[in-house]
Amino acid sequence: MYDLIGDIHGYATPLKRLLETLGYQQSQGLWSHPERRVIFLGDFVDRGPEQVETVRIARAMVEAGTALAVMGNHEFNAVAWASEDPARPGEPLRAHSAKNRNQHQAYLEQVVEGSVLHREHIEWFKTLPLYLDLDGLRVVHACWDLKSRKVLDSYLDDCQCILPDAWSELTRKDTPAFDALETLIKGLEIPLPPGHFFYDKDGHPRHHIRTRWWELERLTYRDLAMVPAEAIAQIPHEPVPEDVLPGYDGDKPLFVGHYWLTGTPEPRNRHIACLDYSIAGGGFEPGETPKLCAYRWDGESTLDVEKFVWVGHGDTSPTKQGSGSLR
Repeated sequence: MYDLIGDIHGYATPLKRLLETLGYQQSQGLWSHPERRVIFLGDFVDRGPEQVETVRIARAMVEAGTALAVMGNHEFNAVAWASEDPARPGEPLRAHSAKNRNQHQAYLEQVVEGSVLHREHIEWFKTLPLYLDLDGLRVVHACWDLKSRKVLDSYLDDCQCILPDAWSELTRKDTPAFDALETLIKGLEIPLPPGHFFYDKDGHPRHHIRTRWWELERLTYRDLAMVPAEAIAQIPHEPVPEDVLPGYDGDKPLFVGHYWLTGTPEPRNRHIACLDYSIAGGGFEPGETPKLCAYRWDGESTLDVEKFVWVGHGDTSPTKQGSGSLR
């Protein structure tokens, strides 16, 4: 059975505490469990103070067979940052702009940009699949979208890893392949109806919204929109066309990360759980703490709120476990 762990973002100390809580033991630097395996949901790097150690732990577990992992958008960005664009010799696949560097700078400093270790990380990130479709459950970093998966089929190998010659195409903006990849690792964006837009935190007008694509009942633009609170009134309360959202048939539980949720961990619906509860901080109510969250999956087809396990941000925070019922 599997223990699924959400976005870590370089917080290795909470990761170790969570692994201990889940019954894993460390021997010669390798964490393992006699009966269970971890599945990491991606986003190992950027933001936190222990990014090299986080990658070391996860990589060792995956290579030893005590864990599986999928690629997050931060691993994809790290590869694109460090890789030359074959169509533009001397230029990277991801622009070294001030905005992109600021997002990635903490990792580059900790790993030492251009070092042997940095190159080893990049090669390992390339081996991470975009999604897992296993017996009994599915895993993807941000959104399970069959249309996007179909677009990406020719760019992936049999293990759902990006083919060596596909990276260039997948970083080309405004192409079907780029948009499909963005959906899987960053979430589903949909256009607002004509004439509608909102302003982002930097004051730029936005005509698309990132969605709570897992919602099954509240299907207006405003209900689905993941936008700053001050912008929500600018989103129309009109129904979203039925063919826009990916839907999910619920034949297997699905686990995602990515969305920086807050509050008490619980399923998004009976078959979909997000395990990113903002361990890297930000956006919290008074008294609330960032969490590194896991779900202990034992083969159930309907998610159980009691299976969520998490640890707080600080070293001394008590480990907590979910309680309550599905809504």
